[in-house]
Amino acid sequence: MKTLLVLAGGPDAEREVSLFSARAIADAVAASGRYSVNHQVIDHITIPRLKALKGDIIWPALHGPFGEGGPMQDLLEQDGRPYVGCGPRAARLAMDKVASKCFAALAGLNVQPTCILKPDEPGLPLPLPVVLKPIFEGSTIGLFICRTESEWRAGYDAACNSGKPYMIEPFVKGHELTLGLVDRGIPGAALKALPWIHIVPAEGLYDYEAKYTREDTVYRIDPELPPDVKEKTARQVENLARLMDIRHLCRADFILDDENRAWFLEINTMPGFTGHSLVPKAAQQIGLDMPKLCAHLVDRADQP
Repeated sequence: MKTLLVLAGGPDAEREVSLFSARAIADAVAASGRYSVNHQVIDHITIPRLKALKGDIIWPALHGPFGEGGPMQDLLEQDGRPYVGCGPRAARLAMDKVASKCFAALAGLNVQPTCILKPDEPGLPLPLPVVLKPIFEGSTIGLFICRTESEWRAGYDAACNSGKPYMIEPFVKGHELTLGLVDRGIPGAALKALPWIHIVPAEGLYDYEAKYTREDTVYRIDPELPPDVKEKTARQVENLARLMDIRHLCRADFILDDENRAWFLEINTMPGFTGHSLVPKAAQQIGLDMPKLCAHLVDRADQP
């Protein structure tokens, strides 16, 4: 029986989410009976340390710029063992919200105009309301919604003081939608869409707490959607994954506005696998429970 090495933790802001994701993945793969599991919590890691960890296939269940944004994938390529998730180039493109929006436009998806925040240049380049978000973070970490001039000034100051690159985009009022994609193992086919999920937070923004700690967020799986969104947008996201060379799995997030237009926000190449996470919820809808889903993704990674 082959051994799966599940890596957890990492140095990113989403470390705590990674710990929960990795534990759930390790338990699910063990429950499948297909692989033995070596579950390891890491901080920063080196090639000698990685090579010393037992495992035939690796699942880097890490979230954030290091863990899923390219550096970890560089180490995995040097290590040489098969691993779940995309390679370094696709990881960097997907972690870069500006670059991924450019690819989304090429794939035919609706994207809002985006500006790069310039430190020491507080002039607002777009009309209010706007969203300020880090270019290389996830889980709404460091996000600011600015509806007034005072909120813009406060968000601008906080973004500049963070030391991180930020982007500015129009705030779109609407419904939160997400679409997971999984490699179904169909010969000649790339990633295929899972059912859509409509996310309904109990109040306000679908923020970190609504995603991971609150129990009152509602998830409507396979909701009623306009045909253009349900089918056409799903095919465009599949095309986006092909253009970006994303493999095994991903999740794309959208806002559906009052005119039934789905606006692309970002794409995530190592989505969460916690009890609140969305790709496992959507996979369950088509008969892939956590043990089947996780073992299947390990199988896909182990294909030559």
